[in-house]
Amino acid sequence: MTLSRRDINELLSEHGLAPRREFGQNFVADPNTVRRIARLATVTASDHVVEIGAGLGSLTVALAETGATITAIEIDHGIVPVLRSVIGDLDNVTVVEGDALELSWSDLLAGCTSWVLVANLPYNVGTPLVMDLLDTVPDIARMVVMVQREVAERMVAKARTSAYGAISVKVAYWATARILGFVPATVFVPQPKVESALVEITRRASPAVDGVDPLALFTLVKAGFAHRRKMLRGSLAGMVTIEQFDKAGIAPTARAEELDVHAWGRLAHVLADSS
Repeated sequence: MTLSRRDINELLSEHGLAPRREFGQNFVADPNTVRRIARLATVTASDHVVEIGAGLGSLTVALAETGATITAIEIDHGIVPVLRSVIGDLDNVTVVEGDALELSWSDLLAGCTSWVLVANLPYNVGTPLVMDLLDTVPDIARMVVMVQREVAERMVAKARTSAYGAISVKVAYWATARILGFVPATVFVPQPKVESALVEITRRASPAVDGVDPLALFTLVKAGFAHRRKMLRGSLAGMVTIEQFDKAGIAPTARAEELDVHAWGRLAHVLADSS
């Protein structure tokens, strides 16, 4: 049975616990919301699901109801025993205590070549965690994650929009992304100050740009967006010459937000060919 607000508060009180700011803990306290997330994630009994930041198990139980095989990860050692008690005897859920930023994913995902990440990610690690998983864990083929609305809009943003930035380029390089829906602050305990959004990120069969070293590409992109109001000839001074801009078909007077992932890829190709 999924957890209500009353259930969440009673579990915390009974075990002498409180949401911990350092872990970015905001527990979903609405059964309809977690079931909606499980439905929008479209996971079935044939799926293997990783949940990061399982907390007290609100979303975990809803995911388990789909019949999928669930690996629920939780960093807070005080919460883990409560999570295990909520999960009870569900034989399709395995609880792992650990920090998702430090886990050995090759060990955790051993024996399965395709996983789905479904999670209410802690606000303080959502962005770096998604970026790291895109870079290093190809076995996670799809992610359905709840993050701050502003972060979600950056992840799915297109070139020439205000939300577009280095994060948008990295997501576009590895995957396609879309917002599935929004989640009000009122369904969380404690209630955050911002609205959340559910984002689906589907890994591409191959990166959007062929033959480019991702590290070199993202270093270039990060430098370009470090001073996003500057023209590229200024923000990339010392890295890219006027001749290299011309060869890539990019105006040196353009700004970083005007270049989509393919344009950044052309520029990275030119620099690699010149080295």
